[in-house]
Amino acid sequence: MDIRAKVGSRIRELRKELQLTQEALAFKAEVDKTYLNEVENGKRNVSVINLEKIVIALEVTVKGFFDDEVFNKK
Repeated sequence: MDIRAKVGSRIRELRKELQLTQEALAFKAEVDKTYLNEVENGKRNVSVINLEKIVIALEVTVKGFFDDEVFNKK
């Protein structure tokens, strides 16, 4: 699994924990819903600025976002 897929998987996991739709998360993070969909599906590189917006909207820290099993697998 490449880094884009790992980031997307983690975003999806946290979004579902908060019971948010992609549209609701995109609105909260102030990113386009199509962009968020492509990031979640590992089809698009996410910029550091947009990743920060998404992480804040997911109510976690950047450290908390990356502190997950998905990032420890090779």
